[in-house]
Amino acid sequence: MFVSQTLLVTGGAGFVGANLIKALLADFPAAAVVSIDNYFTGVPENHVNDPRVTYLDGSTVDIAKIWAEQGLPSPEIVFHLGEYSRIVQSFDDHDLTWDFNMLGTKEVVKFASANGSKLIYAGSSSKFGNDGQDENLNPYAWTKAKNIEYIKNYSSWYGLDYAITYFYNVYGPGQITSGRYATVIGIFEDHYLRGEVLPVVSPGTQTRDFTHVDDIVRGIVLVAQKGTGDGYLLGAGHEWPILEVAKLFGVDHELVPALRGERVRGQADITRAAELGWRPTVELDSYVAGFVATHRPGELAH
Repeated sequence: MFVSQTLLVTGGAGFVGANLIKALLADFPAAAVVSIDNYFTGVPENHVNDPRVTYLDGSTVDIAKIWAEQGLPSPEIVFHLGEYSRIVQSFDDHDLTWDFNMLGTKEVVKFASANGSKLIYAGSSSKFGNDGQDENLNPYAWTKAKNIEYIKNYSSWYGLDYAITYFYNVYGPGQITSGRYATVIGIFEDHYLRGEVLPVVSPGTQTRDFTHVDDIVRGIVLVAQKGTGDGYLLGAGHEWPILEVAKLFGVDHELVPALRGERVRGQADITRAAELGWRPTVELDSYVAGFVATHRPGELAH
């Protein structure tokens, strides 16, 4: 697998997608990688300067048309990361969430099946909260959960080869640090560098399982090589209360109002991923300690 084939990454100019492309290039030197991204949150600055990568600007809704226009060979693997991926914001961005996650993914699934490609889907860990009830908490979680059902059914109907991964609060190089779509760790880093108080969403006792992007990427590639079917949860396996995460930075914090649609707890059961040989290697407290050791509070404020 991946000896001299074409690999497609949707959302390849985004945070996880860009890191995945770097890993694919390093691990499989003979592979050609194609990214399709609509640049909603992805940015050209995330592009990898390598002749083996082709970046295409377009929507997953038009994936078959885009691919045909480029005259590209059928991809061996389709890594589908290019969806709308924010919980709270999905209430306001309902139409975008529907278009990206329902219409776009329908076309990606159909494209993968038509080309005989293996589909690696990035599911949402929100599906597992509150004994599965949290999948209905917000438009984002609901669409992601429905896509899992659709992929499974499509496989039964048409023989699609697939594997489904679930990301738990990814952080690390390239994460979004400001604006509506910033991640928790990204927001904390940005406020730290600006010398501003860290905003902790009330009540602060809610937990998340923070997973470094390098571990996520290793998991995705391993699942693509060895995995099949559903259930590959990729998380560090540690529940961090948000307030405790803020305290790791050693600066002041403040509670801000609770956000609509957020779950109370999050922790990955990595049993199925571990069966493939995957284990998380980066711990959040060590990562933050390294960040604090190499940056001064307020260094961007001067």
